[in-house]
Amino acid sequence: MAVFDRLRLVTLAVLMLASQLDFASAAVRVYGLHASSLTGDPFGNDPDPYVKVWCDSTSGGQTEFRRDNASPSWSAEFYFPNCKANDLLKFEVWDKDLNYDDHLGTCERRVQRGTFSDSCHLQPGALYYK
Repeated sequence: MAVFDRLRLVTLAVLMLASQLDFASAAVRVYGLHASSLTGDPFGNDPDPYVKVWCDSTSGGQTEFRRDNASPSWSAEFYFPNCKANDLLKFEVWDKDLNYDDHLGTCERRVQRGTFSDSCHLQPGALYYK
C-alpha cells in the first residue's frame, strides 16, 4: 500500500512540473537584442534605431526605438511557435525619423536547433541576438 502512495506522490509531482512548462514558446524565441556602431544621418547625429523581426513570412513585430543611440539594447522578446529548424530568421534595423525611416541593414540566418548567441554585421555596425 505504501508503494502506491509513493507512486501517486511521484505522479502528482511530475504532473505539477509539466503544468509549469510553456510549450507554446518552445519553437523559437529571440531575445537579448543589442547593436553597436550604428550610424545616423549624414550630419553626424546618432540614430534612433529599432529592429523588425520575422521568421519566414511571419512578422514577430518590432522593438521600441532608442533615441540618439549608436549602441542600443532592447528588452523586447519575440516568440515564433510555428518557426522550426531551417526556417529563415530575418532582422531589419531601422533609424526612426520624422518623415521617412532610414534602413540601416538587414540580416538573415537559418534557424538551428539549440540556444545560440549570434551576430550580424551591418554596413556599418553589428546586431547581436540570442
